[in-house]
Amino acid sequence: MAQTASRFRKIALGPASVTVRPDEKGGWRLQSPARLNPYPVRLTERLLKYAAEAPERTFVAKRVAGGEWRRISYAEALAQARWLGQALLDRGLSAERPLMILSENDLEQAMLALAALHVGVPFVPVSPAYSLVSQDHGKLKYVAGLMSPGLVFASDEARFGRAIDAAIPPGTELVFTNRAGPGRKATTFEELAATVPTPRVDPAHAAIDPDTISKFLLTSGSTGMPKAVIHTQRMITSNLQMIVDALPFMAEEPPVLVDWLPWNHTFGGNHNYGLALYNGGTLYIDEGKPVPQLIGETLRNLREIAPTVYFNVPRGFEEIALALHKDEALAKNFFSRVKMLFYAAASLAQPIWDSLHEAAEKTCGERILMITGLGMTETAPFAVVANWEAGQSGGIGHPAVGVEMRLAPVEAKLEVRYRGPSVTPGFWRQEALTREAFDEEGFYKSGDAARFLDPADPQKGLVFDGRIAEDFKLSSGTWVSVGPLRARIIAAGTPWVQDAVIAGHDRDELTALVVPRAGTPNTPELREACRQVLDKVAQSATGGSTLITRAVLLTEPLSIDAGEITDKGSINQRAVLKARAALVEDLYANPSPPHIIHPTPGALP
Repeated sequence: MAQTASRFRKIALGPASVTVRPDEKGGWRLQSPARLNPYPVRLTERLLKYAAEAPERTFVAKRVAGGEWRRISYAEALAQARWLGQALLDRGLSAERPLMILSENDLEQAMLALAALHVGVPFVPVSPAYSLVSQDHGKLKYVAGLMSPGLVFASDEARFGRAIDAAIPPGTELVFTNRAGPGRKATTFEELAATVPTPRVDPAHAAIDPDTISKFLLTSGSTGMPKAVIHTQRMITSNLQMIVDALPFMAEEPPVLVDWLPWNHTFGGNHNYGLALYNGGTLYIDEGKPVPQLIGETLRNLREIAPTVYFNVPRGFEEIALALHKDEALAKNFFSRVKMLFYAAASLAQPIWDSLHEAAEKTCGERILMITGLGMTETAPFAVVANWEAGQSGGIGHPAVGVEMRLAPVEAKLEVRYRGPSVTPGFWRQEALTREAFDEEGFYKSGDAARFLDPADPQKGLVFDGRIAEDFKLSSGTWVSVGPLRARIIAAGTPWVQDAVIAGHDRDELTALVVPRAGTPNTPELREACRQVLDKVAQSATGGSTLITRAVLLTEPLSIDAGEITDKGSINQRAVLKARAALVEDLYANPSPPHIIHPTPGALP
């Protein structure tokens, strides 16, 4: 077991090596030489454990109407899991008629999910954006048809009622924490939670086996409508043990998390919620988000609650890095006991990485380990991790203990493929998609590409090499690797660039549709900043496949209904190019319209 060096706060780390051998069909096979430690059959075995060992410890907490924290202890959580579990059993819910959850992270959802896990009732948490952002509720209608829920929960009838009326079939039982008044027949959460447990609860828990479906998580990837990824108990418990094996300090002290990441996604719902429960920790639900208008709530929480480990997406770390340098009280509390910072979902710009280290050294005299990895909904999600001091952004590490990886040649890249106990058996009621998703040896085909940081030394780990489906060829036949090129544009435009969409399929040159960060005004100064980004990208270009010759700023919001953006903020390149086809034509028009931005004369090689 390794420890961090003296420059960093000392923590215990797991194995960080890999065995690599050639694949007889081309590519490589990678696997950790270590063995995965034992893990429980049922996730809520850990609830029973900590309810007995630390009954008064807080499992989950959330502010009441923005005020004081309301806390649920492990003993209280077990009691609620039994009461609510009985209510779910009474309704005969199953994989064919699961519990569907529509609303944001809250204590009621935390307890409903726990109850479902405890008695073996599958549930499906749905993105609130399908109800609250979408105008046509098309995706919610599709999901309701795919899943045929037996019970639907939402926190507030007034906010979710319109979507429910549009998408949920009449006769489906509804549960609300807050009723809006007379309307569709519904049960209150309070009534549901008052169900008296019977002797059926414990046998239902005991009947759960490793293959029992625990939940369905929805993902659309680069396609249109969502897929329901089956999650078994084995997937979740083995994956949480993989995290502990890679980061054993997690089990040395009950972790404390301050977390906004939504539970309808694998990062928040499997990784972070599960991590707290698996290790007897405490999860503070953060109602902030990494956008200018909501980041203040996150900073307020971090001034009050000192996490022992902190997870976020790169945009969140950008906001926090800025605040840490301005707010001494925030920095002092944040760095008081945090042992690790972990980012995922996108690349973290190197200036943000450096800024976080600088703030830590200034505040506590040492750096905090910053790591990342690679995973996906279909791997529950932890699959690849760089559990060492990488020193710079970009590396994703090695396969987690227990995960077999195959790097398979696909077109001009190496596709990452996974096999192991944490990999999904497939998609619910979508057999054709399931068959297409696995190769002839049962490896899940992720669609992600990776390469060795140093081909001469595989122990230095892997580097993310983009999504294969995003790549295309120029008219010259040259492949364009979109992922790394987007990352260069984002890094050059930190902090105002949120993302970029690359155009140029079968064209002579590459152009870009640049997505400004939310709240950034469209001013002449922004256009000049965009021009400077093009200049920076041109300076490091190695040829036509890495050179952006023109750009345009996207001033109209991306549409979730058009599939341009997911509810977690990731952008579907193909959907944007389709929806903005006229703008793409403007990029290639001669002469260029006034809204098209060119590099500074002489900047192009």
